[in-house]
Amino acid sequence: MSHPSAHDDTSASALPSLTPGPYRKRLGVVALIATLGGLLFGYDTGVINGALGPMGQELGFTPFTEGLVTASLLLGAAIGAVALGRVADAWGRRKTITLLSVLFFFGALTCVLAPSIEVMITGRFLLGLAVGGASTVVPVFLAELAPYEIRGSLAGRNELAIVVGQLAAFVINAIIGIIWGEHEGVWRIMLSIQLFPALALFLGMFRMPESPRWLADNGHHEKALKVLSELRPAERAELELAQIEKIRDEEEAEKLGWKSILSDKWLRRILLVGIGLGIAQQFTGINSIMYYGQQVLTESGFSKSAALIANIAPGVIAVVGGIIAVSIMDRFSRRKTFLLGFALTTACHVLIGIASIMLPAGNPLRPFVILFLVVAFVGSMQTFLNVAVWVTLSEIFPLKMRAFGMGVSVFCLWIANFFLGLYFPSLIAAVGITGTFFVFAALGALSLFFVYRAVPETRGRTLEQLEEEVTTGTIFLPQNLRAN
Repeated sequence: MSHPSAHDDTSASALPSLTPGPYRKRLGVVALIATLGGLLFGYDTGVINGALGPMGQELGFTPFTEGLVTASLLLGAAIGAVALGRVADAWGRRKTITLLSVLFFFGALTCVLAPSIEVMITGRFLLGLAVGGASTVVPVFLAELAPYEIRGSLAGRNELAIVVGQLAAFVINAIIGIIWGEHEGVWRIMLSIQLFPALALFLGMFRMPESPRWLADNGHHEKALKVLSELRPAERAELELAQIEKIRDEEEAEKLGWKSILSDKWLRRILLVGIGLGIAQQFTGINSIMYYGQQVLTESGFSKSAALIANIAPGVIAVVGGIIAVSIMDRFSRRKTFLLGFALTTACHVLIGIASIMLPAGNPLRPFVILFLVVAFVGSMQTFLNVAVWVTLSEIFPLKMRAFGMGVSVFCLWIANFFLGLYFPSLIAAVGITGTFFVFAALGALSLFFVYRAVPETRGRTLEQLEEEVTTGTIFLPQNLRAN
C-alpha cells in the first residue's frame, strides 16, 4: 500500500489557515448539543455518589450489592464502548448519538422507578451502555468535525461537559439532600433530573450534521462537502474533502478487520498505546473519588452531611481544571501534558497516604488536609490528564480502525473502571485511606514510565497526516526525526 509523503497535500500546511467567520458559531452549536452526551455521562457517574446512601437503606444494600449497583453502569459502559463504536461505523455518528439519548432516557426512567435491586442494576446497566457509547462516539464525532488547528479544544469540550455533569450531580445531590433528606425516595428525585438533558440531546441531534469524514468514507461526496462548507472557511472545504478522499481511496483496498490490525506492527502498537492510556487514566483512581467521594471524606473524619457538602469542592475544581485544559489543549504538547499530569497525581497520592498516617483519626486537621489534597489531586487530573487522554484517543487511530481502536481502548478503560468501582469499598475497608492511596501512587509511577516510553506526540497534525504517520511508523520516531 502506498502512502503520501509528509510534504504533499496531506500536510496541514496545504490548507488555507482558519479565518473568522459564521462557521465558528455553527461549530460551537454542534459541540454544545453533542456534549450533552458528555453531560449525561458525568451526571450518571456522579449522581450515585450522593444517592447510594438513601437508596441502599430503602432497597436493602449489602456492601457487595452497593458495589454491584455502582459497577453495573461501568460494565454496561465497557460493552457500550465497543458495541456502539461499531454501530457508529455502520449507521453514522449522528444517528448513534441519537440512539444514545434514547438509552439515557429509558435507563434513567428504569432507575427512578426501580422497586428492587435487580431492576436498579438493569437500569444502571442500560445507562452504562449509553455512557460507554457516549465516551467512544462523541469525542470521535467532535474530532472528525473539527478543523485540525482547534481539534484539541473542540474535542476536549466533551470531557469538560462530563465534569460539569459530575459537579451538577454533586450540587443537586447536596441541595436535594438538605431539603428533602428525611423523605423516603429522595434518591429517586436525584436520579430523575437527568431525564431533561436526555430529551434535549434527542431533539438537538436532529439538527446536527453527520461527520464529513464518515460521509466521505461511505461515498456521500456531496453531503460531506455541504457539511464541510458549513463548518469551514469557504476556500478550505473542497481542499479538505480532497485530502479526506485521497486517504480514503488509498485505504479502500485494505478494509481493516481486527486480524489485519493485529498483524500490522504499527497499528498493533498504536492500539496498545490507546489501551495503555485508557487504563493509566483509570488507575489514577479519579473515578473512585467521583463515585465514593462522600465515603472517602466520611472516612477521613467529616460527618455525613458535611461530607455531602465538602464533596462539591472536588467537583468545582474538576470544572476549573477542565476549562484550563480545554484552553491549553491546542498550545501545549500532549506528551508533556501527560508526563506532568501523572507526576502531579502520583505526588498527591503519596501525600494523602502520608497525611493519613501523620494525622490519625480524631485529629481535627485530618479531614481538612485530606480534602485539600483530594482537591489538588482532582485538579491535577482534570487539568493535565482527563481532557488530554480523551482528545488523544479520538485522534491517534487511522480512519479505517478509528471506531475499533477507540472502542477497544475505551472498553479497557471501562473494565479498569469497573474493577475499581466494584472493589474500592472493599479496598478502603481492608487497608484504609493510607494503603489505598499508596496503591494508587504505585500505579501512577507505572503509568508515568509507560507514557515516557510509549506515547507519541499528536498535536499540530491533521487527522490525515496522523493517519500517514501511524501507518508508516514515523509517529514513533523522536519529534526532531519526523518529516515536517
